[in-house]
Amino acid sequence: MHSIDKVSEHILQSKLIPLFYEDDVNIVVDVVKALYEGGIRTIEFTNRGAKALDNFKALVAIKKDMPELYLGIGTIKNEEDAKKYIDAGADFLISPVFDASIADIAYLHKVLWIPGCMTPTEIHVAQSAGCNIVKLFPGNVLGPGFIEAIRPLFRDVHFLVTGGVEATEENILGWLKAGAAGVGLGSKLITKNVLSNKQYDTLTQTTKKLLSIQGLK
Repeated sequence: MHSIDKVSEHILQSKLIPLFYEDDVNIVVDVVKALYEGGIRTIEFTNRGAKALDNFKALVAIKKDMPELYLGIGTIKNEEDAKKYIDAGADFLISPVFDASIADIAYLHKVLWIPGCMTPTEIHVAQSAGCNIVKLFPGNVLGPGFIEAIRPLFRDVHFLVTGGVEATEENILGWLKAGAAGVGLGSKLITKNVLSNKQYDTLTQTTKKLLSIQGLK
């Protein structure tokens, strides 16, 4: 498992982080392979279904074939789930909320935790707990103007935006120019068509195109 500083640096360099959940473990593995082939090196699998833990373990098992991959788990809402996924080999944890018990577990196990925040007060609490990367969620409700407004207040905090981020150059660069350190892309990148029709080549090519955007290199 990587150190917190190394994982933090890697995530901030990545800028584009795909996130998804799927029940079928074969599809999960194929999606991750397609993303990796497209140039992605940081992926968030989300804890949003009954097969989440088993499928995450399957991904950890194939990481040896993708040595540059940093694999995290999202939608962590309690310390019990945090502990399960740390034990399973998560490189980092992401939550939609701030929860002090998760902060404690992550600290004890020396694993990077990125809490979700929506208000200046929540960001302040997260920063006070030692978090220097914060997830702003939902991005489509907050908007790029929110980041521009709060950046002067939290100069030492790096913001990742998820929720409503579009898989377009205009949208992604809009977030980055507003001050976001990176964006999380879910169903706008890993679409229903990709999952239902197993369009993995399309996913790889779309990923390559996005990563070629000036500002994501």
